[in-house]
Amino acid sequence: MSVPALQTRNLSIGYPRRRKADICLARALNLRLEPGSLVGLLGPNGVGKSTLLRTLAAMQAPLAGQVLLDGEDARHMPPPQLAKSLSLVLTNTPHPVLMNGFELVALGRLPHSDWLGKLTDGDRAAINWALSAVNAGELADQVLTELSDGQLQKLMIARALAQETAIMLLDEPTAFLDLPRRVEVMRLLKRLAHQSGRAILVSTHDLEQALRNCDQLWLMREGAMLVGTPEDLVLDGGMAETFRADGISFDESSGAFAVETSAGAAIHVKGSGTRESWMRRALERNGYRLDPAAGVADVSLGQNGQGPEWHLTIDGRLSRHHLVAEVLDALTDAGL
Repeated sequence: MSVPALQTRNLSIGYPRRRKADICLARALNLRLEPGSLVGLLGPNGVGKSTLLRTLAAMQAPLAGQVLLDGEDARHMPPPQLAKSLSLVLTNTPHPVLMNGFELVALGRLPHSDWLGKLTDGDRAAINWALSAVNAGELADQVLTELSDGQLQKLMIARALAQETAIMLLDEPTAFLDLPRRVEVMRLLKRLAHQSGRAILVSTHDLEQALRNCDQLWLMREGAMLVGTPEDLVLDGGMAETFRADGISFDESSGAFAVETSAGAAIHVKGSGTRESWMRRALERNGYRLDPAAGVADVSLGQNGQGPEWHLTIDGRLSRHHLVAEVLDALTDAGL
């Protein structure tokens, strides 16, 4: 078996205390991060995901066990060697200073430069590639004080890319980005892992993007760590169990969370497809129960000369509607 890019041996993480017992967040972790793979680190708030990342990056000492980078104990690696092996992007964005985007990304080249820190043509090429990779070329000349948190976060990812390490660890890299940019960043990380052979671990709360893009998930919960492909962890119930909460459940068929509602009237939605799926979502959002067999009302999709329309049947009486909102209003007017 090949040597993983990153490996833990009986790793325990947490916080030591002098006069009291250590605060241990997870123990006996034996994990492997392989080259060319994108791994998602998921789990509830407070379970220790950020602590695990800091421990893997040798920013924090483990309570027990080892973190191995390419087979070598990370705690014994000189800082310059560590900086050439592993890059880290934390949730907090940098405090704005009088430097521009290019200069911030250029910090990623420090492990590769001489003591003067002078940039070579190769360094500049790496910086420009990193800016382009995260679609931030227009930020190169802008002062950091003029940028949003989302723009700063993109530059921090670019800085890690410019560092050209075999291992990348990212803590909530998409936290300040809008939906299109979140999709863009996760696809970028997937492409980098697969095409460049980097081993990338990303901690995220964006469950949908993790399920769509990650090769493997580390599912962290109190007292346990589950490891597997996204599909296996969904199908064996690990995802649902990890994120179980009162009134909220994980829907294995849709790969999303659903609010449990049971007090409303039962509605039977006939058919399938995109429109029917969104009708079901609207009904559930408004507290109705979906009965696959029968209900006090039936909703189906029909056609007229102008296009699709909704057919609502209540007590044998049929009404026709163009909008989902009209169906909801009709149900309310009927006292349902």
